[in-house]
Amino acid sequence: MSELKSYQNYNVGDQLDEITQVVEQTMIDAYADASGDVNPLHIDPEFAKTTFFGRTIAHGLLTLAFVSRVLSAWNWQGWAYGGELNVSFLGPVYPGDSVRVSGEIDEIVERDDGIYARCQLACFCDERVVVKGFVICKISN
Repeated sequence: MSELKSYQNYNVGDQLDEITQVVEQTMIDAYADASGDVNPLHIDPEFAKTTFFGRTIAHGLLTLAFVSRVLSAWNWQGWAYGGELNVSFLGPVYPGDSVRVSGEIDEIVERDDGIYARCQLACFCDERVVVKGFVICKISN
Protein backbone atom coordinates (compact mmCIF):
# COMPACT_ATOMS: atom_id res chain seq x y z
CA MET A 1 0.00 0.00 0.00
CA SER A 2 1.47 3.36 -1.00
CA GLU A 3 0.36 6.81 0.12
CA LEU A 4 -0.35 9.55 -2.42
CA LYS A 5 -0.86 13.31 -2.02
CA SER A 6 -3.35 13.47 -4.88
CA TYR A 7 -5.07 11.39 -7.52
CA GLN A 8 -6.95 12.93 -10.46
CA ASN A 9 -9.31 15.52 -8.89
CA TYR A 10 -8.82 14.26 -5.31
CA ASN A 11 -6.23 15.93 -3.09
CA VAL A 12 -5.24 15.50 0.54
CA GLY A 13 -6.64 18.55 2.32
CA ASP A 14 -9.67 18.96 0.04
CA GLN A 15 -12.83 19.91 1.91
CA LEU A 16 -16.07 18.11 1.11
CA ASP A 17 -19.03 20.37 0.36
CA GLU A 18 -20.79 21.00 3.66
CA ILE A 19 -24.50 20.79 4.23
CA THR A 20 -26.59 22.20 7.03
CA GLN A 21 -29.95 20.67 7.89
CA VAL A 22 -32.43 21.89 10.48
CA VAL A 23 -33.99 18.97 12.34
CA GLU A 24 -37.63 19.40 13.30
CA GLN A 25 -39.84 17.06 15.31
CA THR A 26 -41.91 16.35 12.19
CA MET A 27 -38.75 15.03 10.50
CA ILE A 28 -37.98 12.83 13.51
CA ASP A 29 -41.56 11.51 13.52
CA ALA A 30 -41.39 10.75 9.78
CA TYR A 31 -38.08 8.92 10.27
CA ALA A 32 -39.64 6.88 13.09
CA ASP A 33 -42.50 5.88 10.79
CA ALA A 34 -40.18 4.99 7.91
CA SER A 35 -37.65 3.07 10.01
CA GLY A 36 -40.04 1.42 12.45
CA ASP A 37 -37.95 2.80 15.35
CA VAL A 38 -40.77 4.24 17.44
CA ASN A 39 -38.83 4.50 20.70
CA PRO A 40 -40.74 7.10 22.77
CA LEU A 41 -37.46 8.93 23.39
CA HIS A 42 -37.72 10.09 19.78
CA ILE A 43 -41.45 10.71 19.35
CA ASP A 44 -43.11 11.28 22.73
CA PRO A 45 -42.25 14.68 24.23
CA GLU A 46 -43.92 13.85 27.57
CA PHE A 47 -41.96 10.62 27.95
CA ALA A 48 -38.74 12.29 26.78
CA LYS A 49 -39.06 14.92 29.54
CA THR A 50 -38.51 12.11 32.06
CA THR A 51 -35.21 11.01 30.48
CA PHE A 52 -31.64 12.19 30.88
CA PHE A 53 -32.08 14.32 27.75
CA GLY A 54 -35.18 16.14 28.99
CA ARG A 55 -36.70 16.28 25.52
CA THR A 56 -36.94 14.20 22.35
CA ILE A 57 -33.82 13.47 20.34
CA ALA A 58 -33.28 12.56 16.70
CA HIS A 59 -32.38 9.02 15.72
CA GLY A 60 -28.64 8.53 15.22
CA LEU A 61 -29.29 7.06 11.80
CA LEU A 62 -31.28 10.15 10.81
CA THR A 63 -28.13 12.19 11.51
CA LEU A 64 -26.11 9.69 9.46
CA ALA A 65 -28.49 10.27 6.54
CA PHE A 66 -27.10 13.81 6.39
CA VAL A 67 -23.58 12.36 6.29
CA SER A 68 -24.68 10.10 3.44
CA ARG A 69 -25.92 13.14 1.50
CA VAL A 70 -22.47 14.76 1.78
CA LEU A 71 -20.70 11.54 0.76
CA SER A 72 -23.06 10.97 -2.17
CA ALA A 73 -22.41 14.48 -3.47
CA TRP A 74 -18.64 13.99 -3.11
CA ASN A 75 -18.19 10.47 -4.51
CA TRP A 76 -21.49 8.69 -4.91
CA GLN A 77 -20.09 5.59 -6.61
CA GLY A 78 -17.31 5.04 -4.08
CA TRP A 79 -19.77 5.58 -1.25
CA ALA A 80 -22.69 3.57 -2.69
CA TYR A 81 -20.58 0.62 -3.82
CA GLY A 82 -18.77 -0.20 -0.62
CA GLY A 83 -17.74 2.88 1.32
CA GLU A 84 -16.42 2.00 4.77
CA LEU A 85 -17.85 4.19 7.54
CA ASN A 86 -16.50 4.38 11.09
CA VAL A 87 -18.19 6.96 13.33
CA SER A 88 -18.95 7.61 16.97
CA PHE A 89 -22.08 9.30 18.27
CA LEU A 90 -20.92 11.91 20.77
CA GLY A 91 -24.08 13.83 21.60
CA PRO A 92 -27.78 14.18 20.93
CA VAL A 93 -29.49 16.13 18.16
CA TYR A 94 -32.59 17.90 19.42
CA PRO A 95 -35.58 19.21 17.49
CA GLY A 96 -34.71 22.70 16.27
CA ASP A 97 -30.96 21.97 16.01
CA SER A 98 -29.09 22.79 12.82
CA VAL A 99 -26.78 19.91 11.92
CA ARG A 100 -23.72 20.91 9.89
CA VAL A 101 -21.81 18.06 8.23
CA SER A 102 -18.22 18.63 7.13
CA GLY A 103 -15.39 16.46 5.87
CA GLU A 104 -11.82 16.61 4.67
CA ILE A 105 -9.69 14.18 2.68
CA ASP A 106 -6.76 13.28 4.90
CA GLU A 107 -5.31 10.31 3.07
CA ILE A 108 -5.15 8.82 -0.42
CA VAL A 109 -3.67 5.36 -0.77
CA GLU A 110 -3.10 2.83 -3.49
CA ARG A 111 -4.18 -0.70 -2.57
CA ASP A 112 -3.96 -3.85 -4.65
CA ASP A 113 -7.52 -3.32 -5.96
CA GLY A 114 -7.50 0.45 -6.57
CA ILE A 115 -7.06 3.95 -5.19
CA TYR A 116 -8.90 4.93 -1.97
CA ALA A 117 -9.47 8.21 -0.16
CA ARG A 118 -10.08 8.54 3.56
CA CYS A 119 -12.09 11.53 4.79
CA GLN A 120 -12.41 12.74 8.34
CA LEU A 121 -16.06 13.57 9.08
CA ALA A 122 -17.87 15.58 11.73
CA CYS A 123 -21.41 16.68 12.47
CA PHE A 124 -21.89 19.81 14.52
CA CYS A 125 -24.86 21.38 16.28
CA ASP A 126 -23.54 24.89 16.78
CA GLU A 127 -20.15 24.16 18.41
CA ARG A 128 -21.16 20.74 19.79
CA VAL A 129 -19.66 17.79 17.94
CA VAL A 130 -22.42 15.18 17.78
CA VAL A 131 -20.87 12.68 15.33
CA LYS A 132 -17.21 12.19 14.46
CA GLY A 133 -15.29 9.62 12.44
CA PHE A 134 -14.10 8.77 8.98
CA VAL A 135 -15.06 7.16 5.71
CA ILE A 136 -12.92 5.28 3.20
CA CYS A 137 -14.14 5.24 -0.40
CA LYS A 138 -12.69 3.86 -3.58
CA ILE A 139 -11.87 6.61 -6.08
CA SER A 140 -10.38 4.51 -8.92
CA ASN A 141 -9.77 0.91 -9.99
